[in-house]
Amino acid sequence: MTPAVPVVLISGVEDEPMAAAAIALQWDLPRAVAVRHLIDPEREVLWRIVSDASGVVERTEIDVEHACVSCAIREDVVPTLERLAADGRWETIIAQLPVTAEAVQVCRVIGWAPHQVPHVRIAASLVALSDDTLLDDLLGDDLVNERDLPVRGDDHRGVAEVACAMVEYADVVAVGDTLDAEEREVLRALVRPGVPVVESFSQVDAQPLVTGVHDHRANESWVAEVRRDALPDRDLATAWVLDFASDRPFHPERLRDAIAVLGGGPRRSRGCFWLPSRPGQVCAWDGAGGQLSVGSTEMWGRTRPLTRITVVGLDDGREELERAFASCVLTDAEMHERGPYWEVTEDGFEAWLGPIRRAA
Repeated sequence: MTPAVPVVLISGVEDEPMAAAAIALQWDLPRAVAVRHLIDPEREVLWRIVSDASGVVERTEIDVEHACVSCAIREDVVPTLERLAADGRWETIIAQLPVTAEAVQVCRVIGWAPHQVPHVRIAASLVALSDDTLLDDLLGDDLVNERDLPVRGDDHRGVAEVACAMVEYADVVAVGDTLDAEEREVLRALVRPGVPVVESFSQVDAQPLVTGVHDHRANESWVAEVRRDALPDRDLATAWVLDFASDRPFHPERLRDAIAVLGGGPRRSRGCFWLPSRPGQVCAWDGAGGQLSVGSTEMWGRTRPLTRITVVGLDDGREELERAFASCVLTDAEMHERGPYWEVTEDGFEAWLGPIRRAA
């Protein structure tokens, strides 16, 4: 069987740095083909532009219902990668995803059905960001539909939510220019251990990316909601990391009262928690730039429930935040009097976590 063609995925929250990174890679990889996907949400169309060293190979406009990034990835991005790889003309594919589309979406689609893309190998995920707006992108409170971005008007994702998730999943992060100490430390706190942060698109070393630096299991482990391993020592001087962990659940009422404080501010927070009112559910915590998403993704099953939320910030509120988290877990008296498993019909989290199932 013909060896699979390596694919370098490029993602970001602005088109210009993504395009600059793609062009830099094309210069270093003259036998590569580049495919760029652009969404026009107003017209509900997807543009696909394919080019190589000879120029534009194809330019296609595709009608896409709803014109969202998930539709684009499912309906055209992944099939196009397989088609170009199977063509046999190119040694590498450089895939510039639609703005705000996350590489993890492509990797998971391919991971779920690898037999449908036998000629494709994800070699690297590169995130390209602007140094001019880096901290706003990672910790600010803008929504993607408040920026001049090609997204639907009803897309209420936070820019920071998207950018942080991209950085955490990345195999390499590239920015347009030199970073200051705060920017560098925030990125170091977010990226997976060993992931390089390159302070110039032209300085990205293409050959290791093509050889392959993407380890799907390692990437998924780092971005998992439930993490039990110790965090790496980042030796940070400006940014801080709070790793709050407890084997006890949060008290539902105290958590509701404190949730604006816990999920607010220019910080990135993510992890998992559990509630005594629904001890079987893994409750996911995903916050960035003062916006917080809470949901239920799976069941604990036979694994031990865990409350663990990691927060990255630059402000002076670390100690206060740690105390606020600690005040939400069940106390010794509550554990003694009522235990960690409650038989109740409501806990106030139905809107986020669904109705309470019968307690285990």
